[in-house]
Amino acid sequence: MTEPVNRTTLTAGNAATPAAASPPVAPAPAPNRSQWGDVWRQFRSHRGAMVALVLFVGIILFVSVGPLIWRTDPTYVDIRARNQGFSLAHPLGTDQLGRDMLGRLMAGGQVSIAVGLTAMAIAIFIGSLIGVVAGYFRRLDGPLMRVTELFLALPLLPLLLLMVTLFREPLSQTFGAAFGIFLLIVSAIGATSWMQAARIVRGEVLGLKEREFILAARSIGTPSHRMILRHILPNVLSPIMVAATLGIATAIITELALSFLGLGFPPDFPTWGRLLYDAVDQMVLYPSRVVFPGVLISLTVLCVNYIGDGLRDAMDPRIRGR
Repeated sequence: MTEPVNRTTLTAGNAATPAAASPPVAPAPAPNRSQWGDVWRQFRSHRGAMVALVLFVGIILFVSVGPLIWRTDPTYVDIRARNQGFSLAHPLGTDQLGRDMLGRLMAGGQVSIAVGLTAMAIAIFIGSLIGVVAGYFRRLDGPLMRVTELFLALPLLPLLLLMVTLFREPLSQTFGAAFGIFLLIVSAIGATSWMQAARIVRGEVLGLKEREFILAARSIGTPSHRMILRHILPNVLSPIMVAATLGIATAIITELALSFLGLGFPPDFPTWGRLLYDAVDQMVLYPSRVVFPGVLISLTVLCVNYIGDGLRDAMDPRIRGR
């Protein structure tokens, strides 16, 4: 005789079979982490760099968006309104010729920051080019480093003064007073500020040349130009960016020194250094004319230096992730 089937057991077994046979749920994939994301997270942990970044963005907005709101001409001369104090018409007063100080601070900031950025770009380009070539090609290392040491041994401020004195008039006559002086100053600062970037990049390239991935790429016959563009430059980008941020502050200070000595832009072309130069004679009677540009100069240079420190810590793989 056939043994009767227990329906309860069969039903329970059939119900349990799909659950037992169902595949396990795969865990959620981990979010992708990029290198620049890690750099930004490390940079945000640097409080001084974040505060400096916010202040620097505020200064950029002040000198770029401010003239769109405050439309007073910074070069307009009103003798009847000269040497006025704070008022609604002139929130920061006027100078000895009746020109609005707020408008001149905005216009001067545009010129000073533009000089710093342009001169830094020239210096970083020259320094990176010389550093990569000297570090990668052994035959060119000696001559290029001797040229770099020669420029480091030169007194930069007298050299800048000589360049400005020799080329000021020809460039002013060719390109106009304002653009000619701008071109001269950024070229002079950029041509005398590339040495530190060149030495930093050369040291990084010398260390990268002996890495395994460089040796592997060289073993399969990768040309030198492709090796530099695809393997060398991406790996030396972080020291280049740090040197660039610090170079902005150096270029701004150099332009201020030239303008303060009276060898920068013409008197009717305001810069922060020119504002300080014009206010020296009346500093005791009107100290605000020195305080406001001095504070903006100090804040800008300090913010750029803190941003450079934050980038250096964020891009250093030995520090990142702590």
